[in-house]
Amino acid sequence: MENIFDTHSHYADSAFDSDRDQLLEALPSRGVKYAMLASSSVEDTAANSALSRKYGYLYAAAGVHPESIGTNPENYLEIVEKTVLENEKVLAVGEIGLDYHYDGYDRDRQINLFCQQLELAEKMNLPVIVHTRDAWEDTLNILKKYKPKGVVHCFSGSAETAEIITGLGMYIGFTGVLTFKNARKALKALEAVPDNMLLMETDCPYMAPVPYRGQRCDSSMIPFIAEKAAEIKGMTAQEILDLTCRNGMELFGIK
Repeated sequence: MENIFDTHSHYADSAFDSDRDQLLEALPSRGVKYAMLASSSVEDTAANSALSRKYGYLYAAAGVHPESIGTNPENYLEIVEKTVLENEKVLAVGEIGLDYHYDGYDRDRQINLFCQQLELAEKMNLPVIVHTRDAWEDTLNILKKYKPKGVVHCFSGSAETAEIITGLGMYIGFTGVLTFKNARKALKALEAVPDNMLLMETDCPYMAPVPYRGQRCDSSMIPFIAEKAAEIKGMTAQEILDLTCRNGMELFGIK
């Protein structure tokens, strides 16, 4: 298959340390047209920016994940903005958002971090890549307030929530979770997403689809996700890949 656009990947992750360049050199021959590198910290932002310069099909987002609170420097916003300004292949702010999954999270600090980066994205006229986990109420309230352009990645919400997000003009990204046995909720949400707001992603090295579940994931596995999406949408897997590639190019301004 061709025209794979993995709109959320983490190739700077240590899981790829042993063969990163070998893999990244091979992915285009496996049908991968583009991949977006999502960042979780200022260090990750720098690494992803460097990777995007090295490989023509890679693009990057710059940003700080909510779980990075406490490790990011005080001037993190300046660093993110500088990264964007210095590299024309940094096309988004992310991944940013809220994560209340683990005990001891600081809700107020997370919300502040999220809103500051939404304001930076608005200032720079960039889309955002949003992460939300066990924090739907606050996330939706903030998205309704700021109305950013962007994507809610690795979607885990209901069909009703998907309708709210796409009603705000935001895209929704689905991972290998679509292929899991317990994916009924995700498949119902997929059904509710308009074709022009749909994106495919891996969140690699995590979330490998069946039949690779539990293994290290990479962008060449997206056709398995597309096949499941195609069943729901009444399309072929290649049509899903073509559609989501166009959607990703539109979102991130790739010509």
